[in-house]
Amino acid sequence: MSAALWEARADLVVVGTGVAGLTAALRARELGLRVLVVTKASVADGNTRWAQGGVAVVLPDEHDEGDTVDAHVRDTLVAGAALCDEDAVRAIVGGGPAAVTRLRERGAVFDAAPGGRLARTREGGHSAFRVVHAGGDATGAEVERALVAATSDGHVPVLEDHVAVDAVRTPLGQVCGLLVLDGNGVPGVLTAPAVLLASGGLGQLYQATSNPEVATGDGLALALRAGAVAADVEFVQFHPTVLYTGRGARGRCPLVTEAVRGEGAVLVDAAGARVMRGVHPLEDLAPRDVVAAAITRHLADAPGGVDDHVFLDATGISEFARRFPTVHAACLRAGVDPAREPIPVAPAAHFACGGVVSDVDGRTGVTGLYAAGEVARTGLHGANRLASNSLLEGLVVGTRAAEAVAADLAMGVLARCTGTAELPVAPVADRDSLQRVMSRYAAIGREAEGLAVVGSVLDLSTADRVLDSRRLVEDAALTLAARALIAAAAEREESRGCHVRTDFPVRDDAGWSRGQVVRLNPSGQPVLADPVARAVGVA
Repeated sequence: MSAALWEARADLVVVGTGVAGLTAALRARELGLRVLVVTKASVADGNTRWAQGGVAVVLPDEHDEGDTVDAHVRDTLVAGAALCDEDAVRAIVGGGPAAVTRLRERGAVFDAAPGGRLARTREGGHSAFRVVHAGGDATGAEVERALVAATSDGHVPVLEDHVAVDAVRTPLGQVCGLLVLDGNGVPGVLTAPAVLLASGGLGQLYQATSNPEVATGDGLALALRAGAVAADVEFVQFHPTVLYTGRGARGRCPLVTEAVRGEGAVLVDAAGARVMRGVHPLEDLAPRDVVAAAITRHLADAPGGVDDHVFLDATGISEFARRFPTVHAACLRAGVDPAREPIPVAPAAHFACGGVVSDVDGRTGVTGLYAAGEVARTGLHGANRLASNSLLEGLVVGTRAAEAVAADLAMGVLARCTGTAELPVAPVADRDSLQRVMSRYAAIGREAEGLAVVGSVLDLSTADRVLDSRRLVEDAALTLAARALIAAAAEREESRGCHVRTDFPVRDDAGWSRGQVVRLNPSGQPVLADPVARAVGVA
C-alpha cells in the first residue's frame, strides 16, 4: 500500500463539479471559506450538463397559472410512493424560488415566453406547467456553463483529473480530509475539516444508461467506508424514453427529455397501439416509474414483432427542432427525423433516488462528512424522483450544505488533522460481468432468484485490490454499490416506485412504508442496518 506523497489544505473540499458541488463551492466562497474542488475528469464532464428537461420550481411572481408550492409538494409526495420525507420535500421545494433567483444572478439564462415571463413546460407527474428550461432542451448545459463561469475567477480552485479514493478520519471517526490520486496516479491528501460529496449517481451499474461514464457510485462507496449509512438504494429510476440505437447498446445513450411528452408526444408500439392508454389517469404523463414499467410489460408480448423498444410519436409537435434541438440532433445522428417519423425509445438507467443519508443541510451521520445532489438521500425523492426535481435539489441543498459547513466551523464542532494516509484495499469485480448481470437481474424487473444470481456472479468475479488507479477506484465503487443495491432489493418484498419485484408485484403499505438503511459490517460488506439504525434520518 502506498502512502500519500503530497498535501493541500482547505476549509472545505468539494467532490464533484455538477450543480450541487459548484453551487456549494460558490456559496462557501461567499461565506469566506477556503474551498478546494476535486473532480476525477474535467470540470464539465459530470452529469449536470446532460439534464434536458429543466428545473421544477414555482415562481409565483412570474406567471399566472395558479400553481403553488403546496401543489409541487403534493406532486413530489405522490411520485415518491409514500417514501418521501415530507419535511425535506417542503424545505427543498420551498427553497426553489430563491435558488433559481441566485442561479440567474450568477448568469444562467432561461428561455422566455411571450411577455417576458419564463417559459414553462410540464413533465410526467406534474399537475402544472412549472418546469423552467434553457436552450429548449439544454437546461443542464446552461446551468453548468453558468456555474463553471462563476468559478473561473481563480477564487475557487478546481483540481481536475483527481479521483477521490477515501476519507481521512481521526481516531474518533471524524472526517478531516480526503485521500486522492492525481492525474499521474500519485496519492495525496487534501486536509480539511469538512468534505462535501457531490459526486453524482451510479448509472454505470448498468449496460445502458443516460449517465456519462463518470457515474460510478464513487461517493456512495466512499461514504459507506467512512462509516456513513445509505438508504433507498434499491430505487434506481429508469428513464422511460432514452433513444434506442440498436440491440445491445452500451454506455451513455442519448436522452429524449420527458418534456417531449409534456408538449404532446405519445408512446406507441411497433403495431401503432398506444402504450399508456388505460394504464394511468395521466397516460403518457404518468410518473417515470409507471411509464418505464408499463413499457417493459408491454414489450413482453413483442407487439409488431419488436420486443426491445417502443416509439415516441412527436410528429404533431410543431417546430420540434427549435423546441428540442438536443434531442433533434441526437435523432438525426441515429438516422431518425422526429418531424416525419416516431422516435425509437427504450428505458435506461437514469437516476439514483437513494444514497448517503443526509439532512437538507447536507449533514450525514459522520462529523465532517456532507453530501448533496444525487449521491445524497435527503428524503426528497422517496421511491421515485419527480421529473426535474434533481437540478432543484442540487441548487437548494448545495447552498444549504455550504452554509451548514460554515456554521459548524464557527461552532468548533469539526476536526482538523495532519499526517498521511494509505491507499485502501477493497473488493473489485469485473465491470463487464457486473453490468451484464445487473442489467439482466436487477434493473426494472427483479425477483429473488435473479438477485441471488447477481450476488453469486459478484462473488466469482471479485478480488481484493489496492485502489491505486482511477479505474480500480471506480470498479470498487460499482462493486460495493451493486452489493448494497441487491441486499436492499432482496429484502424489499413488494413493488413500489422504481423497485419492481415480479415475484411480489403488489405494493405493501402495511409492511413496507419505510426506507431501508444499509451500512458496512466489520468485514466491509454492505448489510441492512438493525431497527435502531434504521431510525437515523429515515422514515
